[in-house]
Amino acid sequence: MPADQPPAVVLLSGGMDSATTLAIAREAGFAAHALSFRYGQRHAVELAAAHTVASTLGAASHRIVTIDLGQFGGSALTADLAVPKDRPPAELADGVPVTYVPARNTIFLAFALAHAEVLGARDIFIGVTAVDYSGYPDCRPEFIRAFETAGRLGTRLAGLTIHAPLIDLGKDAIIARGLALGVDYGVTRSCYDPDAAGAACGRCDACQLRLAGFRRLGLEDPAPYG
Repeated sequence: MPADQPPAVVLLSGGMDSATTLAIAREAGFAAHALSFRYGQRHAVELAAAHTVASTLGAASHRIVTIDLGQFGGSALTADLAVPKDRPPAELADGVPVTYVPARNTIFLAFALAHAEVLGARDIFIGVTAVDYSGYPDCRPEFIRAFETAGRLGTRLAGLTIHAPLIDLGKDAIIARGLALGVDYGVTRSCYDPDAAGAACGRCDACQLRLAGFRRLGLEDPAPYG
């Protein structure tokens, strides 16, 4: 790692938002250490995408940590519950959907804190957005700021900053920013219920929000759809 590149931990799911966040961290001059999770998600195809994204965007390292949130269930992503399909746009930000994984970002950020302490990194990047965020409570700005405070109090990282560079951006703005930074969205995967070959369903909340973002830019999503 070059001496002029401070380390940062970047949470990387393999989806569109986290890929853009990794590109932003790299543009800002950080040696980006990508951190992904195998947490019992039904859409584990995203981990292969995360590996490709980390490699193509020049991550300094990429770790995949295994935890089992399926032990608790409570989400269509980790339990035998149906993933909602074809919800009208007006419903996408109405309440907390069944695809919300209880405390997921809290858990992921806690692991990122541990990784940052070992690396001597004072910066963590997470690709949450409070626009088009599907009602997820752990994507809110106040949650990110509260966790940053907790991280400063509970670790040696006195100067800790949790960066959420997409927090005020809609999907179209995220895509435009990523394209300007060279992100290949064709290798990213966002679908909550992909088929056996990894093709997106095109009908779940994640697919609808993603596709709407590309449409607003007059572009076609390069990711595969079934």
